[in-house]
Amino acid sequence: MHNQPTYQMTRWFVYFCCVLLLAPLATFAAQTRPPNILLIVSDDQGYRDLGCFGSEQIKTPRLDQLARQGVRLTSFYVSWPACTPSRGSLMTGRYPQRNGIYDMIRNEAPDYGYKYKPAEYAASFERIGGMDTREILLPKMLKESGYRSGIFGKWDLGVHRRFLPLARGFDDFYGFSNTGIDYYTHERYGVPSMFRNNQPTTADKGVYCTYLFQREAVRFLHENHDRPFFLYVPFNAPHGASNLDPKIRGGAQAPEKYQAMYPELQAKAGYRKAQRYGKPSLAPNGARRRLLYAASITCMDGAIGELLDLLDQYKIADNTLVIFFSDNGGGGGSDNSPLKGGKTWMFEGGNRVPCIVRYPKRIPADTVSDAFLTSLEILPTVLQAASISAPKNVVFDGFDMLPILAGETPSPRREMFWQRRDDKAARVGHWKWVESSRGNGLFDLSKDIGEQHDLSEQRPDKLQELKSRFAAWKADMQAAEPRGPFRDY
Repeated sequence: MHNQPTYQMTRWFVYFCCVLLLAPLATFAAQTRPPNILLIVSDDQGYRDLGCFGSEQIKTPRLDQLARQGVRLTSFYVSWPACTPSRGSLMTGRYPQRNGIYDMIRNEAPDYGYKYKPAEYAASFERIGGMDTREILLPKMLKESGYRSGIFGKWDLGVHRRFLPLARGFDDFYGFSNTGIDYYTHERYGVPSMFRNNQPTTADKGVYCTYLFQREAVRFLHENHDRPFFLYVPFNAPHGASNLDPKIRGGAQAPEKYQAMYPELQAKAGYRKAQRYGKPSLAPNGARRRLLYAASITCMDGAIGELLDLLDQYKIADNTLVIFFSDNGGGGGSDNSPLKGGKTWMFEGGNRVPCIVRYPKRIPADTVSDAFLTSLEILPTVLQAASISAPKNVVFDGFDMLPILAGETPSPRREMFWQRRDDKAARVGHWKWVESSRGNGLFDLSKDIGEQHDLSEQRPDKLQELKSRFAAWKADMQAAEPRGPFRDY
């Protein structure tokens, strides 16, 4: 029989020694573990619609705090002025014209008030279109190095199983598959659109969707905080609600709790007489659109705050690269000032978006960068931070931007090009050229960020230079291996 006191003392002594031996190993493991990635994307948020970007109206305390802890990017661009191609570029690190998603995957019949029948919808382009399966997406690249990846929110790269997130490298998906939904019914113009992994679901119908994406992202963090993870949270806020009812369709949606935070807008909010689908109707007036837009952003800001708090709670904030930006320029109800235009435009308001990056290991706190950078840089940045080699024989259109954000080197980006059908634009250096249905011109962005002064006649040499660079880019895109669904091959 053991001598009980001596036995207990021996057990505790052995335990204590193990703790002393293992603690340095745990610390070393934490220090050498690849960084976590938290990628947050808002939908149609205006350039000025955060407190840290100059808004005196929109309440975004948690994003403002994130900016104070990291860097605010003021010359950050996306690759296309609307949803689907912008998100395709983000996930592939390639121009839309290179990866094959260079237009929207959506149906146009709801624009005219038509609700699809199930059999019709099943054969529509919105249902059958998707990112070419030959494209390698970011979570697939991360998976090979042991990352656990989750997406909670807007996917927008295809509905069939071969296009859904689990087939593209994600391990966990809860969200909707297409370009927009009603925030409460989770339907896109009457068609149920929410998924859990590969299965459609209506289990949470009636619950405000930002709360749902918050819930699932929080669950993912609880389950995966002790391993390298990629958490992608593409909110649909503040995108307009995809509802056929003109009184709803005209703006975003938001809980009363958040609407009450904007009493000055509530006092003026109402409806106006309008024409929709060729018939007289009521639509939200300007104040109501702004109210719902603002309230949806503040609700999203609160959800982001909980995710940031969890990083602190689990003591992994210092080893987490956090990136926030809007998928394109602001839509209805937004404030894009001082930029010209908004969503779908080729002017700055369509493609230049607010962006915040925090990574304490590399990026000084409370800094501002006006470096010329784009969403094409995000994938290479993540791979470099995670010490992962890029796939061979894949052409990427961006680079690691951490040295620029750390203030170690200037941005090597000199050019960026955009095309949406017949609308074209190019930025070369600080010069911008636009040729579009909404206007044309040559602008010196170093002096005219609002693109108010067309210098085409004064600087024909510079105009020709940008057109030539655009033509060279087009030739490069045409020479790339063709990808569907839009490219002919």
